Amino acid sequence: MPAPVPQRPSLPRLRAAASECRACELWRPATQTVFGEGPRAARMMLVGEQPGDHEDRDGHVFVGPAGRLLDDALAAAGIERKAIYLTNAVKHFRYKSRGKRRIHQRPLAEHVTACRPWWEAELTVVRPQVVVCLGAVAATALLGARVRVTRDRGRALEHPQVAPAVFVTVHPSAVVRSRANGDFDAQFRAFVDDLRTADAA
Repeated sequence: MPAPVPQRPSLPRLRAAASECRACELWRPATQTVFGEGPRAARMMLVGEQPGDHEDRDGHVFVGPAGRLLDDALAAAGIERKAIYLTNAVKHFRYKSRGKRRIHQRPLAEHVTACRPWWEAELTVVRPQVVVCLGAVAATALLGARVRVTRDRGRALEHPQVAPAVFVTVHPSAVVRSRANGDFDAQFRAFVDDLRTADAA
C-alpha cells in the first residue's frame, strides 16, 4: 500500500496523513508515526535515520539522548533549534524487544523506500536552502548509494533536486556512542564544525 501523501500537501495535512500510513510493516509494532517538526519556511532541514525509543513514545523528533546531544551541538554552532526543520528518513521506530528494552535496529532499504514520499513532500513544502543528512541511512536515502559520510562530510554536495546546498555528517547517536571510545570531545567538535559549515552555506 503506497504512502497516502495528500495531493496538495501542507505540513499539518502531511502529519495527519502520515499517521495513517501503512506503506510498510513498521507501523504495527510502533507506538505512533513520528513526523518532522519545525517552521514551514525553515532555511535549514536536518534529516536523520528514524525515531528512537524516546521519540516513538513521545511522538516528537530528536528528544532522546541523540536529540539532547544535537541540541548541545546546535547551540555550540550558534543555530537555534526552533529555526530549523527536523525530520527522519523513516517515520516509524524499528526495534527488537529484549526483555523490557527496545533495541534499535537499522531500517531496511524497503522501509526507506516506503517513507521516501514523506520526506520528498516535506522538502516540497519547506523548500529549505540547506539540507544536512545525519548519518549513512539519511545520506543514502536522499543522495544515493555513492555518498560516503566519512569521505564527504563537511563539504557542499551537488544535489539540486534536494536543496541548493546539501551536506552530510554523522548521526548524533554516533557522537553519543563515542563516549565509550574516549574520543567524545574530538567527535563532538567535528560534528559542531559540520553544522557550522552547513549553516554558513
